[in-house]
Amino acid sequence: MFDVSFSELMLIGVIALIVIGPERLPKVARTVGHLLGRAQRYVNEVKSDIQKEMDLKEIGDIKHQMEDAARSVQSSMTSSVDDLKAAVTQPSQALKDTLAQARQALDPLPPAATPDATARTGRDTDAPPAIAAPEPAAGQPAPESAPVPRTAPAPTDTSH
Repeated sequence: MFDVSFSELMLIGVIALIVIGPERLPKVARTVGHLLGRAQRYVNEVKSDIQKEMDLKEIGDIKHQMEDAARSVQSSMTSSVDDLKAAVTQPSQALKDTLAQARQALDPLPPAATPDATARTGRDTDAPPAIAAPEPAAGQPAPESAPVPRTAPAPTDTSH
């Protein structure tokens, strides 16, 4: 701290001996030693407080960096989830659109809503059209899902 040589200390001691006197010199030296010790402890406490504050500031900086990183990860995860949802719903919506187009293509066009349209078709235009089951080809059995018409046996003529 101070650059004091041995010769300078001897000079200070001789002056103190002359000014203070030999009886009170040991008591004054002890008091000065205690005061210097207190000053040294105070300086050390201030140094440690400053070091703690610097450490707290560094910890606060690290905390802010970690919070920023957490926010970044959270926003990244949110955008990934949104992208994944979009990737899942987009094909689903496309499938719905395709099915709607297919239904439109398969539905017959409704006849014009005029009174003579009912007379031509014999049915009401608001009613859905009846779909007839296909007739089985000659010589082939009827499909399982189609109902089999029941008819009475033809009368046999035994008068010949």
